Formats: sequence, structure tokens, C-alpha cells
Amino acid sequence: MTSFIPLLGHTSPDRIIAWCDGIAVTAAEFLNDVCNLISTLPDNRHILNDCHDRYHFLVTLCASMVAGKVSLLPSTRTAETIRQLQAFAPDATCLTDQADCAIALPQTPYPPAAFFSRAERHVFSIPRIAETQLVAYVFTSGSTGVPIAHRKTWGALVRNVQMEAVQLGLQADINYSIVGTVPAQHMYGFESTVLLPLINGFSLTSGPSFYAADICNSLAQVPEPRVLITTPIHLRSLLGASLPLPKIEMMVSATAPLSPQLAREAEQAFNAPLREIYGSTETGQIATRRPTESAEWSLYPNLKMARGLQADESDQRMWISGGHVETAMPMNDAIEMTGNGRFLLHGRLSDLINIAGKRSSLAYLNHHLNSIPGVEDGAFYMPPEKISGEVARLTAFVVAPTLKISEITAILREKIDPAFMPRPIHKVAHLPRNDTGKLPHAVLAELMQKLNITASSDVA
Repeated sequence: MTSFIPLLGHTSPDRIIAWCDGIAVTAAEFLNDVCNLISTLPDNRHILNDCHDRYHFLVTLCASMVAGKVSLLPSTRTAETIRQLQAFAPDATCLTDQADCAIALPQTPYPPAAFFSRAERHVFSIPRIAETQLVAYVFTSGSTGVPIAHRKTWGALVRNVQMEAVQLGLQADINYSIVGTVPAQHMYGFESTVLLPLINGFSLTSGPSFYAADICNSLAQVPEPRVLITTPIHLRSLLGASLPLPKIEMMVSATAPLSPQLAREAEQAFNAPLREIYGSTETGQIATRRPTESAEWSLYPNLKMARGLQADESDQRMWISGGHVETAMPMNDAIEMTGNGRFLLHGRLSDLINIAGKRSSLAYLNHHLNSIPGVEDGAFYMPPEKISGEVARLTAFVVAPTLKISEITAILREKIDPAFMPRPIHKVAHLPRNDTGKLPHAVLAELMQKLNITASSDVA
């Protein structure tokens, strides 16, 4: 028999569910907005939620669910991605709060505030959604560049963020103010800045929080206890901005590896613990750790990780199953189980490199590079094999204004095997990370080509 799960965890109509420019929005007001937005939704089943305001995104998401529609959450919005998405869902329309939205789909604008202020008042009644209801497709870019759709049912999403709250130590009877720096359309942002507060009775903040001043302003506008959902790139920005940092209860980071040095600096600056989340679009969040205390990750309860769950004995990948993971999924990382649901990560399987018969991973090398005092950001890059058969050499890009290349090289020699020493190391003003802090291999390849690196006085 199908079970039904409440749309939100705010059982009192007066409990605050969102902060919009410092103004509280109660659960009753939110449900009223949801009910009134339903009347404006297009007839189409698939809706691309392009609301940049996090509260608008939440209202659109919930109105779509109550109306039985499916939200489309692509990882990018390039013209090619939208064309491919339209092939996947020909009836797709875009609901946006952007006046200059360039997405080439039929568009429905998010109504202005005046629409909601004049709209009908509804009795406070929390809708219940079938746990098996398909509520969203979250897309990743496949190896061919064609977006791959991942189904998300209501029950799986709810179980995921309920366990996230438990893993992070967030208490159900406290209304934490959740401030996010990650777009709501990104899987981590979708889970932790939208669904985490919605399901657990917390409150989210609506405004943009990308730049350091915006993040501090968003934190200062909401009451304690505050939880900052962020990424390494935003933490670096905050720590380098020399701004007064509001008091927070906790920081949560994901999307890119977090160096121990940055974790320590962030905890010291905020005087608050920093926890890191591990997961994927396919699986959702599956583990957490506090990097200043341990390199090991703790698996979410009710999840199982094992090698070779498939019949193919040659498959050496780890597979995750159970809990909110509805279908067993392979992990694309090199994982070492250490016992009692704990494990170590050794980088992406695709990041494993072999030089002169010796093996390492880009994640391992990046860890040591970013652990050097004075290195603000850094990344190794493995160029493609040369047609001539000559062995390709690793290179590295570093943001380290106060260090000389020779100093970086000397420290690296003490940490990594000589076979993996980068030649050259190139200093840059910044690395072209995306808005979630990731640095795709293709972006580094483009940077390498753009810089056309050759031997110089600043190259080791």
C-alpha cells in the first residue's frame, strides 16, 4: 500500500519556513503561496524550475508536486543542453523569475508579489504526497555530453534529507536558519538548501549568496542558530575578504575536495565545526565527516556499500544500496572500507594515473598541493597521451601569490613520488572553477591551451 508523506515538516502555521530579505515567511503564508501558484502553472507535465530566488524555487517546486507535475533540474543551461532536454521532455516549459531569461523553452513568469498579496487566502492544511510520486529529474552530463536524467521520488528525497539532519546533528525541535551558497538546481543545493529545511521544519534564506559580502549579509539577516551550506570556493572567498563573520552553528561543505588546511582555517575563523558531505547526483548524499578530526567518512545509516554487487566478477567498483538509494548504484571513486560503515576516498576512478609503472590519483596529488601553506588553490592536470608515444608529464596550476615556484616544488618533493612531480608548475591568478566550486578536466585542458605554457623563469 502506498504511503503518503507531508509536504513540509512545519506542523504549526506560525513556524517560520523562509526568510526573504530579512522578512519571515510562515508555513501558513507559504502554503497559501503554493496553492495560489498552482492556478498559474502551465498544463504541461514537465517544468524547468529556473527560479534563482530560493523561496520562489521552493514555492514552484511544491506547487508542481501538489499539481502532479515533474521538475526538471539540468546541471547547466547552455543552448545545447536545453535542446537535448527538450528532446527528453518535448512538453517542457520554463517557469522563471528572471526578466531576461534566455532559455529557449515556452516560458511562464513567476508572479509578482502583488499577485500573492491579492490572491485568495486558504485554510492551513498540509498536502500529503505519495512516497512513490516522481517529483524531479536531476541531470548530469554524460561522457558524450548528453544530459543523463536521474529520477527522484518524493519518498527517497525525504529519507535522504531526514538522515542528513541526523548525520549533521541537527535537532528537530530547533528552527535552524539555513543559508546556502549553492544553486537550488544543483543536487547538493537542492537537497541541503531546499529540502533539508522543508522536510525537517527549518527555515531557508531566499536571496543570492555567492560573493563574500552577500553571504555575510544573508547570515546577518537571519536569527541564530545559523547553518552555512557552502563549498570550498565560497569558504576561500569568505576567509580572504577580511569581513566580520556572523556567528554560525555549523558549516557544511560539498561539491569539491576540501583541503585540511582550509577546513582548519574555516573552523578557526567561524569558531564553529565544519562537516563535509559525500554523494552524487545518482545516489544523493551518502556519507559525512569532519575533516579536521578524521579522513574517514561515515556512511548514512541503512546504507550498504560493497564491492561487486553485480554478477560481473571483474567489476571492482563499490556499489551503494539500501535506505534512500532505491536502485543499487556503482560509485565512480576509489574507495577503501575501514570497517563499521566507515571508509576512505582515494579519488575518482577516472583520476587514477599510471606513470612509469607507479600509480596515484589526481585527488591525492591535489590534496598535497593544497595542503602547502601559502597555496590558496591548486590543481594537477594530466594532458592526453602524445601520438608520438612520448610519456605525457603532469603539470599543475597554483594560486599562491606569496610563494615562489621553487618553494612549492621543494615542499612537493617531500610529499609525493618523483614520478608525479609536475613539470611545469604554472602560477595563475585564479582557477576557473564553476559556481559550485568544481574544476572539470575539460576546463583545465582549455586553460592549458589558452596559456600555451612554455618554459619560462616562472616555471619549474
